[in-house]
Amino acid sequence: MNIKRTFDILSHLEKNHNKLDILCSKHNGKWNAYSVSDYRQNAEFFALGLLALGFKKGDKIATVSNNRPEWNFVDMGMSMIGVIHVPVYPTISEEEFTHIFTHSEVRLVIVSDAALHKKLEPLAKPIDSVEDVYTFNTINGANHWHKIMDLGKANKSEFQNKLVERRDSIVSDDVASIIYTSGTTGMPKGVMLTHDNFMSNVQGVYDLYPLSENSRTLSFLPLCHVFERMVNYLMQVKACSIYYAENLGTIAADLASVKANAFVTVPRVIERIYDRIVSKGEDLSGIKKTIFFWSMKLGEKYNSRNDNGFIYKLRLKLARKLVFSQWQKSFGGELDFVISGGAALQPRLSRLFIAAGIDLMEGYGLTETAPVIAANHLSEPDNLLIGSVGPVINNVEVKIDKDGEILVKGPNIMKGYYKEPELTKEVIDNKGWFHTGDIGTLVDNKFLKITDRKKEMFKTSSGKYVAPQPIENLLKESDYIEQAMVVGESEKFASALLSPNFDYLHKWAHDHKIHYRDNKELIKNKELLKVFQKEVAKTNKQIGQHEQIKRFRVVYEPWTSASGELSATLKLKRRVLYNKYADLLRKIYAYESDEENKGSISFN
Repeated sequence: MNIKRTFDILSHLEKNHNKLDILCSKHNGKWNAYSVSDYRQNAEFFALGLLALGFKKGDKIATVSNNRPEWNFVDMGMSMIGVIHVPVYPTISEEEFTHIFTHSEVRLVIVSDAALHKKLEPLAKPIDSVEDVYTFNTINGANHWHKIMDLGKANKSEFQNKLVERRDSIVSDDVASIIYTSGTTGMPKGVMLTHDNFMSNVQGVYDLYPLSENSRTLSFLPLCHVFERMVNYLMQVKACSIYYAENLGTIAADLASVKANAFVTVPRVIERIYDRIVSKGEDLSGIKKTIFFWSMKLGEKYNSRNDNGFIYKLRLKLARKLVFSQWQKSFGGELDFVISGGAALQPRLSRLFIAAGIDLMEGYGLTETAPVIAANHLSEPDNLLIGSVGPVINNVEVKIDKDGEILVKGPNIMKGYYKEPELTKEVIDNKGWFHTGDIGTLVDNKFLKITDRKKEMFKTSSGKYVAPQPIENLLKESDYIEQAMVVGESEKFASALLSPNFDYLHKWAHDHKIHYRDNKELIKNKELLKVFQKEVAKTNKQIGQHEQIKRFRVVYEPWTSASGELSATLKLKRRVLYNKYADLLRKIYAYESDEENKGSISFN
């Protein structure tokens, strides 16, 4: 592979894989396919339309959209004339939208649907740089993106030479996109990524996964997410057929409909899938239920080296026949592998899915690294280690700093933060090493293992360091716990806030004939608090004494990106949570009695 600019993917496809279904989306319950020729033509007409509107190299356009072929058309159209794509999450706050549109000085905003148009047009129009708001869907009173396409078609003869000239002037070091980080602490920063950043990363993972022009993949993580975007470029280079899910609620149905061979995801989606599988198992009875949960426990003991022993392999063969084969059927019957990124994946989920015959492999990277740094894979024996994020990819260097921080160097490192040269200097040193802010180690001098975020580690009053993320992941292994935040900076001990899995709690309450008015009343139930105490105790047995959770509080609100406690990539917004639960945290460390502090438990 020797593709240096993102839009060169189109030439590569036309030359090598002129297939009829490179991009697919569903309308009125039916999958519609776009060919490589359709893709190229739509991208070029959009580029010509922008030239007719007077767009110059370095101008910016923001998109706020669901995943769809049109996203790719405008992305490629922008890139081939040097317009910088600013993709934005649809779920962020109005304050963040205003900041991004203003800070990046976008000239146009393109949104997907009526709800986003209604929300964002009043925010965008008053911004000096914004000239107009367009939509992908047809909406009364709104400018449809086809207006730009039609303008390109009508003026093709006038601007075709200019398109060729502009396209030939684009070099691999030109900025292709500014992606604003999800902002777990303060307003998001604009990460400038070049054509080479993206395409070198595609090159780095090119040989790691069994993808070909015969592969069908489902795409549902937002394309504004750097991980999904780079993987979409990879799948296009490999000439896979990419199917865009209707929405998160249709993933299971779409996987089955498409008979997908692969997809990429974040741990939260895997956790949701796991919850649904467990729920179905709970609905069974008698011997079927016994076999189901026997298989689940067996799967969680799977060793990635596949050396559990002869007896285990016999039992696993039986479990696959009786239980796990049904998983494959629910996914369409042809799912080969899943790649997880964006946050830490619970190792037991990897073990369970791989035992079930679905290779669930974790990778690691950041927006600033375009994004992949390391990834588990099966292209060669012994390149998968559950609990790690895999070997470092070929064209990237990693070293562990004296304080344990992971430093990275390579062609995937961002050009810098937009309009923030001082912040750029803080993370890229004078030798070109990018400081990730993550703490990690190399297992067997090969597998990168992330232990925590450098800024999230805290020290108790006894001087002991606590890394919260691994503890939080252990807590989340409980069926009762959806999210957890471990705290304890400068305190005598570590504590935790727990946001329950309310679907599971409601079923538990029904089975135990517990009546309650709302979640606020439910989480104060003494029997339920005893259950949470047992779950926390399980975690405490697996960690060091100074890390153990001495007191916890169960909250009655779910934490979501929509309500602000999670980022768009479903990471904890710790600052938001600290502010929201400041009173509860004060009570925890004021050592109130359990009667006064209902919903909280102490371990003495």
